[in-house]
Amino acid sequence: MTKSSTRNTIQYLRNLPALRFHQNWCGLSMSKPRIAVIGAGLIGLSTAVCISETIPTCSVTIISDEFTPNTTSDVAAGMLIPHTYPGTPIYQQKQWFKETFDYLFAINNSSEALSAGISLVSGWQIFKTSSNAELPFWSDIVLGFRAMTEMELKKFPQYRFGQAFTTLKCDCPSYLLWLEKRLKGNGGEVHAKRIANLWDLQNNYDIVVNCTGIGSRELIGDLKIYPVRGQVLKVHAPWLNHFIRDGDGLSYIYPGIHNVTLGGTREKDSWNLSPDPNISKDIFDKCCALEPSLQKAQDIKVRVGLRPSRLAVRLQKEILVQGEKKLPVVHNYGHGSGGFSMHWGAAKKAARLVGECIASLQDSLPKAKL
Repeated sequence: MTKSSTRNTIQYLRNLPALRFHQNWCGLSMSKPRIAVIGAGLIGLSTAVCISETIPTCSVTIISDEFTPNTTSDVAAGMLIPHTYPGTPIYQQKQWFKETFDYLFAINNSSEALSAGISLVSGWQIFKTSSNAELPFWSDIVLGFRAMTEMELKKFPQYRFGQAFTTLKCDCPSYLLWLEKRLKGNGGEVHAKRIANLWDLQNNYDIVVNCTGIGSRELIGDLKIYPVRGQVLKVHAPWLNHFIRDGDGLSYIYPGIHNVTLGGTREKDSWNLSPDPNISKDIFDKCCALEPSLQKAQDIKVRVGLRPSRLAVRLQKEILVQGEKKLPVVHNYGHGSGGFSMHWGAAKKAARLVGECIASLQDSLPKAKL
């Protein structure tokens, strides 16, 4: 690739957020609003990057006590196959997914694909009865969505119906490291620190963005968020090229660039982060039933994470008040199993909300006399 085409690709990626605020928007007396993003998982990093590129006059700092490879995002398979949020309108979920898919598809088509850990993967979602197979809201966004042929179904004799399509996969920690590098390239900073109270940030930052996931339960007292425990296996099986997903979402095989993720479990309200050997055996046996060649898999590692789940993603702004002090906060958390599928679309909305907060702060500043 030539230097010119590389520059063009980078410029194209920088323009992806599609919404930019005029630099004069922040005003002369508030020339560099200070934004603190709490949380360094997928949602925190992508939100910070999006803000830094959408509102380039701001300073953006990520603050977290956990970084890759020790985040919940590092446990996830990173597949772009959305999960439905009962409390979030479908049109909104579809918009977030499309924006995320388009964004990652552009990266996949650039020289950044390998370093970002983004790959296209084709495969099958299979069902034991056709009555369980509804047309998903995202079927016209992924590539080549269709019903499986009879020949394809012969690979899965216990199943009666299936859907074939091509989607995208993000490998972690590659993607998280890539996002962090991109943020720093935009002038952003990363600080390792545990935040126990959002008001602790009030003196040093103008706006706080809360991307703490399950941590929001303790940090801001949101009892609507709860853990859904997930246990997966990461294995070395480089001959596998196609994903396989049982329609119930509990058994899946997701090949990536560096390993294959086998899953999984969904244990609501379980805070247990210790691997369960019996669950690992059950996962491996079920996946081997779907793909017998997995019996030859090597370097098997067990990972456990707590999905930050809510009936509805919380993506909204709030003004905290303490006496005469006010602290604008934008919340972006509660993505549960669908974080990778929705992250960039959600980040774009969070950046717009930050922009609205900046506009309100600017309006509240004393006007200069002529």
